[in-house]
Amino acid sequence: MFESVLVANRGEIALRVIRGARELGIRTVAVFSEPDRAAPHVLHADEAYPIGPARAAESYLNIAALLAVARAADAEAVHPGYGFLAERADFAEAVAGAGLVFVGPAPATIRAMGEKTGARRRMEAAGVPVVPGTATPLISAREARREAESLGFPVMLKAAAGGGGKGMRVIRRAEDVTGAYEGAVREAGASFGDGSVYMERFLERPRHVEVQIFGDGHGNAVHLFERECSIQRRHQKLVEEAPSVLLSPAERRSMGEAAVRAARAVDYVGAGTVEFLYRDGEFFFLEMNTRLQVEHPVTEMVTGVDLVEWQFRVASGEALPLRQREIPLRGHSIECRITSESPFDGFLPATGLVGELDVPGGPGVRWDGGIARGTEIGLHYDPLLGKLVAHGADREVAVRRMRRALKELRIGGVSTSAPLLARIMEEPDFLAGRLSTAYLEEHPELFGAEVADSGREALAAAAALLEHERRKRRAAPRIRRAARPFSPWAGSAAPRLDGRG
Repeated sequence: MFESVLVANRGEIALRVIRGARELGIRTVAVFSEPDRAAPHVLHADEAYPIGPARAAESYLNIAALLAVARAADAEAVHPGYGFLAERADFAEAVAGAGLVFVGPAPATIRAMGEKTGARRRMEAAGVPVVPGTATPLISAREARREAESLGFPVMLKAAAGGGGKGMRVIRRAEDVTGAYEGAVREAGASFGDGSVYMERFLERPRHVEVQIFGDGHGNAVHLFERECSIQRRHQKLVEEAPSVLLSPAERRSMGEAAVRAARAVDYVGAGTVEFLYRDGEFFFLEMNTRLQVEHPVTEMVTGVDLVEWQFRVASGEALPLRQREIPLRGHSIECRITSESPFDGFLPATGLVGELDVPGGPGVRWDGGIARGTEIGLHYDPLLGKLVAHGADREVAVRRMRRALKELRIGGVSTSAPLLARIMEEPDFLAGRLSTAYLEEHPELFGAEVADSGREALAAAAALLEHERRKRRAAPRIRRAARPFSPWAGSAAPRLDGRG
């Protein structure tokens, strides 16, 4: 096992990786942009280095700056988390070129699965079912119309170089093809630097089910069962569950085996996810995410496996700790993504200072968060504040615990998605497991007006301002080194006995 790791990320995932590394005795190195200098991941790491201004391109996406920090801190490995550079083959190559261990799959694997049309061809060759569509990117609106008429409407345009809903368009009529094609090309180019798009048959009201996979450098590959991710907003997940309430034992086995074939087809090493669309007893390959997923905690809760620990062990050359038949599936787990958005106002991004933060606890409840009192929530980065996870012996117990946890959770000073999620936990179709990717569109009643407690919000904002100013004064100006990060002597801003602190 290597002795030190640079965590090339921020927020809750950086904190999650730091905690996992600490349990293995690995020294952790954090990086921070200017707005994040007092963020929890910075305060919890053994060392922390400034990486640049707020703009991600000049900080968390700056490969040269990250490698410079790795050299300065004598780091032996780099963990990319998710988002930012996690699925960039050139970053993985740069890390390896600097003589460091990249905690993730090989650059060739990332590149192979990042190009969506090539990935579809690989999956077909491996016997993994794919949605009918084009094998190569479209070259014109005319070709797009010809392919759409051949596949049959509705169809979907998708970016060949990336996902997350960018460059995605659903087309239901021939006369809409040209406008949709031009819009998808523009958005894909702006988002990924590559305007290539391809086409698939659009499945109406499918379920989104994904399988957690893991491979090592010794030829072993396993799956850790599936997650139901059907409740989405603009192709962004809001609620995830493990296992899916939909699949029969035979379907679960078949989907898991297909995911392992996908992993073996690209010699997969590390944690990854194979995403499928499911409808009417059939499932189809959607894409492979060559990284740890946001929703990995629900898998950890039902299997008892620490996926971050497995990442570190596999990256250091160890074999997988368990074989397929040894991986358990116990109970049911649900995750709600808590984001800084106003769900009753079109999901507009919300900003503010976190003045009140009461985190739920109790049996079967887990909070993976990246904020603290006094954290400033801006518009620079992803709106994810944290993930609330509940586990129980069955789905009914997990839902009850999630309801209770959402009532306990209080984040003052900024609007969040929590009120909408609380309503979902009470909605009859959700409780019955009647889900699809169109769930939110089919339940507009969930978005009725929300009554805010203006007095509480005002007090929370005032408290947040005071806490923010206190943290700014305490934050180290350049670098913080500490063998014991929770000691009062950990930072250069700590009190001094000589009265000069």
